[in-house]
Amino acid sequence: MNREEILLGNGAIALGLLEGGCQILTSYPGTPSSEILPEAVRFIKSQELNIYTEWSTNEKVALDNAFAAAVAGKRSACIMKQVGLNVAADSLMSAAYIGTVGGFVIVSCDDPGPHSSQTEQDTRMMARVAKVPVFDPSSPKEARAMAKAAMELSEEFSVPVILRPAIRVCHARQNLTIGKIEPNNTKADFVKDPSRWAATPKFRLKLHGELNVKLATIAERFSGMSQFNSHNLETGKKYPLGIIAGGVPYSVVADLFNEDARTDIPVLKIGTPYPFPQKLADEFTGACEKVLVIEETDTVIEYLLQDRKKVLGRLSGNIPSQGELTPEVVFSCINNAAEAAGIKPLSGKTADEAVRLVSELDLPIRKPTLCPGCPHRSSFYAIRKARPKAIFTSDIGCYTLGLNLGGVDTCLDMGAAITMASGFYQAYAQDGETKPIVATMGDSTFFHSGTAGLLSAVYNDARFIFVILDNEITAMTGMQPTPGLGIRADGSKGNQITLEQAVKGCGVDFLEVVDPYDIDSMKKVMKKAAEFTESPEGGIAVVIARHPCVIAYRDQAIPNKKRVTVTEDCIDCGYCRKRYECPALIRDPEVSRTAIDRQICADCGLCIEICPKKAIVEESI
Repeated sequence: MNREEILLGNGAIALGLLEGGCQILTSYPGTPSSEILPEAVRFIKSQELNIYTEWSTNEKVALDNAFAAAVAGKRSACIMKQVGLNVAADSLMSAAYIGTVGGFVIVSCDDPGPHSSQTEQDTRMMARVAKVPVFDPSSPKEARAMAKAAMELSEEFSVPVILRPAIRVCHARQNLTIGKIEPNNTKADFVKDPSRWAATPKFRLKLHGELNVKLATIAERFSGMSQFNSHNLETGKKYPLGIIAGGVPYSVVADLFNEDARTDIPVLKIGTPYPFPQKLADEFTGACEKVLVIEETDTVIEYLLQDRKKVLGRLSGNIPSQGELTPEVVFSCINNAAEAAGIKPLSGKTADEAVRLVSELDLPIRKPTLCPGCPHRSSFYAIRKARPKAIFTSDIGCYTLGLNLGGVDTCLDMGAAITMASGFYQAYAQDGETKPIVATMGDSTFFHSGTAGLLSAVYNDARFIFVILDNEITAMTGMQPTPGLGIRADGSKGNQITLEQAVKGCGVDFLEVVDPYDIDSMKKVMKKAAEFTESPEGGIAVVIARHPCVIAYRDQAIPNKKRVTVTEDCIDCGYCRKRYECPALIRDPEVSRTAIDRQICADCGLCIEICPKKAIVEESI
């Protein structure tokens, strides 16, 4: 029986994949993609479907596993965020040439802004480089439809297909009808063909030619008017200005035009930007004197339009070169182009007006910070106290916020805490200089991409302290399990792989586990680790700072709560607020000293050890 549900965009994507017959679903969590796999698990359980789901250790592993299933004839998908596709890029490039048997969809979620990513790169560009078709949804409803269409297109042409939802699609909500999902009972049947599945360069050349033929055929199909590519031109009419948009910017344009009841500026919607629907684009640009291209975040459509003299966009300075295209930004861009074309602008307030109104609210500026009671805060505090003059290399995760505590000097990408530390060591060692170095990395990130770097560092005799900040969960992306927990994507039991096993397997001799809530003990372990790195027989010292995340494990993380207060001995030195930086420690201007924000204090009591004047004490009962 059909039912209505207000679905998160990521839930709509999960539903579309399952409706498209997906049998194997793999992922590595990363905002804004993290909810897709859990939503799929929810639908699978509610409808009792036989579909395999997996939290893979990284994005390449996810892509390879799903690709293998597609080669065996099953429909499969892998899910990641846009920077995760970088990790899987090597496999993606080859998969495009080799092709598939069953449908194979890669969901790569983009983050214009960026809001929670290292870059705001455009997956549509990656699709062009890899030579695979890409769908660019503008709403959760369309993302659902495109997920199913992408799966069908992939199987028809035996080529991987990318679905590229941006963050505003992933995290929007829309009321959708959910019906019975028809099971796909295709059996795995891998047919050996070494000239294809194990193609050497000579055969890859042949496969490349076959891929080009597939793309040309798909481009012809995309060039026809469809639910994903369409325009509203009136036959025979000429326009001073037209707008070409895709993905989220198309929805913004449609909303602005609906609000203003505008029909004098035609719009071409491109939902399948690669292979480019050239004939449809030529038809549209031929009817317009100028076209304004509104797309996120790079210049895919703009580059592929053939009549360059007509095009307005990023290259002409009509669209910002970076940042999210919010409604206010799009509003201004359209009005500037309309004014230049002699057309009546859209009515309403400008982006400048919106910025002015927000600024008048006089809102306090708060930088992101670790949660009250977070064990990473104590880890960084102990690290700084034990090795104050070290170079601090770090990584991607909650603990990147160790920046605020002076415990993070570098953050490049997943796994780089170790490789940067190794690189710094070798650079200084070449000059005959010894430099203290401390690398920090989370447990999930270590499983994702830490082992290769640690193996290399041990092999090449690097010397530094490596602290694994183990909060026993993938906290930043939504509390997904790690291999260290032995819990699989659907909640079933997996084979637990401890951090200790993985570290020892990399050839590390010094390994100690400490609870960062015991700050004194952690400082002692850090000093012991430093001695090991500096001794002639030493090497890399690994410290596992293990304490449960206070959000994922509310009861276990702080079993013995301590309600603290600040006494009159406080001299308002600010040390606790600046060096420990717990958001529950605030300055009370009425008494000119530190106070406790009771609304957010986790009652961990760790700040008692921080105050140099011992002015933070446990309240007596």
